[in-house]
Amino acid sequence: MKASRWLLLGVLAAAVALFFGLGLHRYLSLATLQQRHAEFAALYAQHPWDVRAGYFLLYLAVASLSLPGAAILTLAGGAVFGFGWGLLLTSFASSLGATLSFWLARWLLRDLVQSRFAVQLQAINAGLQKEGALYLFGLRLIPVVPFFLINLTMGLTALRSWTFYWVSQLGMLVGTAVYVNAGLQLASLQSLSDVASPALLGSLVLLGLFPLLVSAVWKRVEQRRVYAPWRSHKPKTFERNLVVIGAGAGGLVSAYIAAAVRAKVTLVEAYKMGGDCLNYGCVPSKALIRTARVAQQMRKAGDCGLQSNAPVLDFKALMQRINQVVADIAPHDSVERYTALGVDVVQGYATITSPWTVEVALNGGGTRTLTTRSIVVAAGAQPVVPPLPGLADVGYQTSDTLWAHLSTLDSLPKRWVVLGGGPIGCELAQAFARLGAEVTQVEMADRLLLREDDEVSALAQAALQADGVQVLTGHKALRCALQGERKVLVLQPQGPGAAPGSSHGARQELHVEFDLLLCAVGRSARLTGYGLEALGVDTAKTVLTDAHLQTVYPNIYAAGDVAGPYQFTHVAAHQAWYATVNALFGDFKRFKVNYRAIPQATFTDPEMARVGLNEREATDKKVPYEVTRFDIAELDRAIADGTQRGWVKVLTVPGKDRILGVTIVGAQAAELLAEYVLAMQHGLGLNKILGTVHSYPTLAEANKYAAGQWRRAHQPEGLLRWAQRFHAWRRG
Repeated sequence: MKASRWLLLGVLAAAVALFFGLGLHRYLSLATLQQRHAEFAALYAQHPWDVRAGYFLLYLAVASLSLPGAAILTLAGGAVFGFGWGLLLTSFASSLGATLSFWLARWLLRDLVQSRFAVQLQAINAGLQKEGALYLFGLRLIPVVPFFLINLTMGLTALRSWTFYWVSQLGMLVGTAVYVNAGLQLASLQSLSDVASPALLGSLVLLGLFPLLVSAVWKRVEQRRVYAPWRSHKPKTFERNLVVIGAGAGGLVSAYIAAAVRAKVTLVEAYKMGGDCLNYGCVPSKALIRTARVAQQMRKAGDCGLQSNAPVLDFKALMQRINQVVADIAPHDSVERYTALGVDVVQGYATITSPWTVEVALNGGGTRTLTTRSIVVAAGAQPVVPPLPGLADVGYQTSDTLWAHLSTLDSLPKRWVVLGGGPIGCELAQAFARLGAEVTQVEMADRLLLREDDEVSALAQAALQADGVQVLTGHKALRCALQGERKVLVLQPQGPGAAPGSSHGARQELHVEFDLLLCAVGRSARLTGYGLEALGVDTAKTVLTDAHLQTVYPNIYAAGDVAGPYQFTHVAAHQAWYATVNALFGDFKRFKVNYRAIPQATFTDPEMARVGLNEREATDKKVPYEVTRFDIAELDRAIADGTQRGWVKVLTVPGKDRILGVTIVGAQAAELLAEYVLAMQHGLGLNKILGTVHSYPTLAEANKYAAGQWRRAHQPEGLLRWAQRFHAWRRG
């Protein structure tokens, strides 16, 4: 906190202490007001404007400093000035005083509170930005909530000052009028409870709840407006409780949950059960990475006292193994399994024709119309193909088409170009290089893995280059070309240093020959063809949903890649729970999706895993943090395994053990991260991890040692000095 703020805080504290120290609070009592009412009235008769000004300033000071006595002053306003002048003076003095208190809290403490609790306050700030005036108005109408507490609390939020003022002016008017009117009968009052009787307070509480009731009614009106064009299409009865579109991770979990709670559910899938992860993404790529890791271990066997051998790739056998892994997992996601669970599985292409009707063009021919109470859209995502001139001429693959294409080949393509420096591009570039391919990886940005910290990107690039990948960061793909039988990608370096070790100038083109070009520049949500556009659902980049995963139609939900903001299989499954429970039981209770601790991993060697904030994000969001780092090279198990590359980096709230985020780089980083995900999800700090027994020797000890590093950096030095003196005294 700045010195000027400390100074002001000291002045305010001194003023409050002086108020109580001099006993001034005794003058702001009902007894004093009744005893001296005649004096005040006489003084007002002689100097009306001076008394009004003095009263206004006194009220302003009491309200702005949150001193007790505002209720007595309001009574005095009615007793001395009458109802008209009393209401005018007290209304504006109380609102302006509340605003001054609001400003003081904001100037002194808001930055500190918002920075310390940035993650927790995101939802609150978003809610206040959207409906802050409504909530404040409701609170102002309920006198059982201390107004000074409302002033201070609102000052710590992002609510606009003007909004706070005019809502306070309007919202406090009723309560102020009640007290000013009571001041007219000052002599008959025995205590403040005579003014605010339980019946009156109850009425004002109900009045305070009125805006919330209005909000609920307004939402119902909005819903009726949205559904109005479709009223004639609404069935009187429904064949199903839920229709789920898409049988990837999100759709499968939705269907599973619905069947588990005995709802009648239909799952519609146009192509393969299991979606992208099983058939094109996570499963085949991890099977490939396993083989590539074994190949690398054979080359490095000499490090373990064995004879090193150059691996000989049996490409047909490799592809058979990958396909077999997919086949072995496929029964978990199969039509037969889900049918046995009670899910009606329909294979075809779904189109939403009304908010309650889904038409399915069956794979075997014909159509089938389904009526349903609710719909969950979980259609997944598809690879982005860049608009690169000549790309179609030379041919290309994506993560969706790669495996089927490779299965038709007799040998591994020799020269690869991988477009994209994200997780998919890095994983596949390293894996195919380890299997013997000549891989060139192209990224237009100046580093790989843009969402990670610089040191993570640097290690990833070094690891790929060590395995033979030519990494060209800072290179823009211009076009593809066929030069006879040669396939060429034309690149342009974006500036000096774009390609380490390259002599190409900023404008000189670089030609890279390849046998196979893999586009891995990202994935986009599948949004078209499902009828959402015709219904008026916003599908600009994803399906627009609220915190409950509802679209503009409250009975239509989205989950997984189509909903965003993450494109992870585990997030799709996570969202599916919320979408399904809200769809089936939302009339009784709805749940907001919890994104508090979302893990993510890149399965290169070494692995790179993260949850929460990294340093780059914390800096961008202006979240204060401390860094605790433990190098895995110091870990006994890592030394024994020869996997010393990497670290555990924990971001915490300054001076506290509360975890803001964790980045782990090293062997089995994704497995090690789970402990931190659990800790963040349930609010456990580093002290809890330090106090947990970890098996020896394991890689998981790295988590405990990182917690120990934090503890050592926050030792109570003063207490330890006293302990040192105590032990010296005990020694005599």
